[in-house]
Amino acid sequence: MKNIALTVLCVGITVAGLSIPARAQEKKPALNHMALSVYNLQKSTVFYRDVLQLDTVPEPFHDGKHTWLKIGPNSHMHLIEGAPGIAEHDMATHTCFSVPSVTDFIARLDQFGIPYNNWEGEKQQVTIRVDGIKQIYLQDPDGYWIEINDDY
Repeated sequence: MKNIALTVLCVGITVAGLSIPARAQEKKPALNHMALSVYNLQKSTVFYRDVLQLDTVPEPFHDGKHTWLKIGPNSHMHLIEGAPGIAEHDMATHTCFSVPSVTDFIARLDQFGIPYNNWEGEKQQVTIRVDGIKQIYLQDPDGYWIEINDDY
């Protein structure tokens, strides 16, 4: 009887132990933040805050080298000054923001004198994807590519 009780206890502990990793996998990872190394923090902050209209949020470092921006309900973008210069980036590596109207966003870009292009690289042109979504591409002050689409 003692051996049966011990066996049942061991099996119970094993089953309980196996269920913990299974429960941990029920919740998928969620984007917390992304960070961009920028050459000129002030210039990048103005771009993301004033052109893209992202809200700044308090950042804990208070060292003049960070700007935190809200990019989603529970997600942030951290701009971190320290890039040695402005580098060239491939358009296929980009961050995408959705807006209610690409046409209205283009008017905003025109107001700031910021060029954009479509996926094919044609200047001041819009791509209309096969699913009907309009999209454009532009670069921030450090050359990072940004897609803007109306998949809002």
